[in-house]
Amino acid sequence: MICRHEAKVVKLIVEKVSSELRPLDLNVDESLVGMEKRMKDLESYLEIGSNDVRIIGIKGMGGAGKTTLARAIFDKISFNFEDASFVENVRETTSQSGLKKVQKQVLRDVLKDNITVKSVHEGKNLIKKKLRGKKVLIVLDDVDSEEQLEELAGDPNWFKPGSRVIITTRDEQVFNTYTVKWIIDVTLLSDEEAIRLFSRHAFRRNNPSQEYETQSHEVVRYAAGLPLTIKVLGSSLRGKNKPEWKDTISRLKKIPLKETLKKLELSYESLEDDYKEMFLDVACLLRHWRKDAVIEVFESCGFHAINGLRVLEQKSLIRIVGTYEGGYISMHDHIVEMGENIVRRMHPDEPSKHSRLWVQEEIKHVLANDLGTEATRCMSLEVTTDGIVLESLKKMKKLRCLIIGYTVLVLYSYHVKIDEAPQYFPNSLQYLSWNGYPHRCLPKTFEANNLVALRMPHSKIEQLWNEGRVMKKLKFLFLGFTKLKSLDLWLMPNLERLNLEFCSDLVKLDVHGGCLKSLVYLNLKGCINLKSTLFIEHLESLEVLYLDGRNLKEIPNYITTGKSNNSLLELHISSGYQMEEVPSSIGYLHNLVSLSINSCVRLKIPSGSICGLQHLRTLDLKSTRIKEWPDDIGQLKCLEKLDLSYASFKHLPGSTCKLKHLKILILRWCKLLEKLPDDVGQLKSLEELDLSYCYNLRYIPSSICKLKHLKDLNLNGCRRLDKLPDDMGNLQCLQLLDIKETGITHLPPNISLLKGLKISKTEVKRYEVKDDDFIQLCFNFVSKNPQIQGFQQ
Repeated sequence: MICRHEAKVVKLIVEKVSSELRPLDLNVDESLVGMEKRMKDLESYLEIGSNDVRIIGIKGMGGAGKTTLARAIFDKISFNFEDASFVENVRETTSQSGLKKVQKQVLRDVLKDNITVKSVHEGKNLIKKKLRGKKVLIVLDDVDSEEQLEELAGDPNWFKPGSRVIITTRDEQVFNTYTVKWIIDVTLLSDEEAIRLFSRHAFRRNNPSQEYETQSHEVVRYAAGLPLTIKVLGSSLRGKNKPEWKDTISRLKKIPLKETLKKLELSYESLEDDYKEMFLDVACLLRHWRKDAVIEVFESCGFHAINGLRVLEQKSLIRIVGTYEGGYISMHDHIVEMGENIVRRMHPDEPSKHSRLWVQEEIKHVLANDLGTEATRCMSLEVTTDGIVLESLKKMKKLRCLIIGYTVLVLYSYHVKIDEAPQYFPNSLQYLSWNGYPHRCLPKTFEANNLVALRMPHSKIEQLWNEGRVMKKLKFLFLGFTKLKSLDLWLMPNLERLNLEFCSDLVKLDVHGGCLKSLVYLNLKGCINLKSTLFIEHLESLEVLYLDGRNLKEIPNYITTGKSNNSLLELHISSGYQMEEVPSSIGYLHNLVSLSINSCVRLKIPSGSICGLQHLRTLDLKSTRIKEWPDDIGQLKCLEKLDLSYASFKHLPGSTCKLKHLKILILRWCKLLEKLPDDVGQLKSLEELDLSYCYNLRYIPSSICKLKHLKDLNLNGCRRLDKLPDDMGNLQCLQLLDIKETGITHLPPNISLLKGLKISKTEVKRYEVKDDDFIQLCFNFVSKNPQIQGFQQ
């Protein structure tokens, strides 16, 4: 009889022999262009050798190649497991035949037996009981609800150690069941991969036929990296002549590809009704907008904006790109097509019956011929020198969002023709934005009972109404860069955000009766003729304040000691040429996280003035010409960003090195700065160091090589700097090194260890190198910089 220990040994031998006897040709199918790299990324998460149970999520938009990736990895690694199951179309199977059928397939594949499943509950218990003793690989393809996961793979403890479960979905929310730790977002094909995949399907080769090269690239541009579209178009164009190709491409510009739209629309159909409305707004009008601006539109129209955008992102319908001001809304071209098609398909030739109008020719046709209807909910119009006629807006009685904007050329033109008939806005409007509004006030016919957001920057407006009008629902008001002279704020009791930046004609803000209790944002930057801002003292909810400092000799006491001092999070003061000192009372702003004082050329910061700001994360003092830096700066324990551009000190005080959480240090144009503190390496969290145009900087201390998180080092214009520390190769996270216009003639040899480093174009004449890898790096530089005259090993 074989003992338990011997049985384990036999099992290991069998597994080893099986792995050796497996088919040797496991190369990725050549038709799966770009798959090898994506499989390698996925394998790094799977870690087949580890003995834990891993649940891996693969997410992405419809047609992006999630199923293809899952199938390819399944075929490659399934031999490592005792049994395996690949369940395709979980969503579709569940909707048509119920979840029992999916459970039954998993059990049949793994147990090699046709097991009866009487109910979903029984199926769940059978999976928990039967699979616990087997090391399995399970792929659940196209899952679209948490319930499906709960009944199929509800807990990692259901599976034997070493098992792997792979889930593909277009909705990231399904991973909430047990918080999937490993999630891969399928990337779309690069241009090179796309043209290769298209050529495989259209020409049965890796490159397009020379005769059809131009047309092939047009098709690939239309597909925008989506494998499904590329395959469908490649197959449909194979064997067709050139006129047929041209006709197909021309048709695509007007009529989207049906197979792609059908696949993508599954994500749209799964949305709640209000999220569907938000999606269509983004697809037709709001893509490429800043995220915070889109949130303002949606909140004005009564939607739950933050949750809605998150849902759209989780379902791979939108992406938030960039970090500036919260990022921008991005949407794949085919998802835009899908959204526009949903709006247009019921009445393709009657734009007046569309819920959203965005095609300029169609809008002008509707307005010019008085064809407006109640069907229109949103409209985005660009004004040209031809002018516009707004009478037809009377018929758009359910219009909630109106966006009008002049093109740049027209905005500053004196020849814009606006209809002579009275301006008209429907009272249903909740969001009204007109960049460059050409009249001095709003029309009398506009009651604005439902208006939540009004944006009219760069306009000729001098006052909102000829006669006062209460707007109880107004929350967002932006009249920056206008001719506004006065404003009765008591008529807007629920205002939350007020932006009047650079209203240089503004003289008076009428505030009384305890109004503006809800105001959280106030921007008065550039309001140089505003006589009084004392009302700020009573703004108990104020969080963000921008002030023009030209008439200020110091930060007013009503800011530091008023009702807003406990709520204020950001204080920005610009152009305070007369300001001489930061008062100690600034410390009363206990919750301040951002302080910006710019262009205050006489400013002094005495010790003890700002050290009390224990929550401060950003301190921006650029263009203040500071000569002395307080020793207690190190007490700002939460500081993450410090901008001292144009400061006038020769040495950055060592106390700065006590800022353990500092991530960004900007010292641009500090022309007198000669050296950094020797202990600069103590800034353990530093990610970005900008020393550009510090003309007198001669020395970079070697301790800088201790900055393990440093990603960006800018030395552009440091003309007297001729050497970098020897241990630059220790900066493992360094991605960008700018040494333009420096005196550096040698790079440290061990910098070759930084494989992902990008060094900007430089005027270095000669490199000395000792490492073969670095030789290749330098050859790359030589090819891009013909001014480099010498290259020496």
